[in-house]
Amino acid sequence: MKLEVVVIPVSDVDRAKRFYESLGWRLDADYASDDGYYRVIQFTPPGSGCSVIFGKNVTAARPGSAQGLYLIVTDMESARNELVRRGVEIGEVFHDAAGAYAGPDEPYLFGRIRVGGSHPQHASYRSFASFNDPDGNGWLFQEITDRLPGRVDTDVSTFTSPKDLAAALRRAEAAHGEHEKRNGGQRDENWPDWYAEYLIHEQAGKELPL
Repeated sequence: MKLEVVVIPVSDVDRAKRFYESLGWRLDADYASDDGYYRVIQFTPPGSGCSVIFGKNVTAARPGSAQGLYLIVTDMESARNELVRRGVEIGEVFHDAAGAYAGPDEPYLFGRIRVGGSHPQHASYRSFASFNDPDGNGWLFQEITDRLPGRVDTDVSTFTSPKDLAAALRRAEAAHGEHEKRNGGQRDENWPDWYAEYLIHEQAGKELPL
């Protein structure tokens, strides 16, 4: 089972459409019934396997009530800068106060106290930035660079962008160089197999080959 659609409630369909277009998301559909009773618009974030839908008479939820919608990025600074460049209002990067679940800030995955800046150790999963659409539906960037074990389907490894794949190949190249050194400095003729094993194991959080 694959999650493919999340419905978000909006009050002004055209205004919401302009906003999500401004994010650079792909417009997949804009369809209205002949009698004008309903309209459905679908957008997909870059690299995402899940889309968002909004429109007229597609949900009874209160506009702006969708909160805690997570967008996973591998480079927080570049992702945030891209939205700023597009004229989108987005908060500063923050991290959690060591799991403090009581505090003045809006709740999110790791608590209620937001400490300015990226996580001091740049730990995966721990740096965020938040923004809202015009109705107040709440989105969060979450930076993930290394997945926890078991979080990736090892049958099919995926990369969300050429940049992500290139970065993974560079890590594999560096590790493979150390592998060749340990084996007398001889060129490894089976390097494609080694790279493939490295990439699969890295995404699945398994022990990396030596």
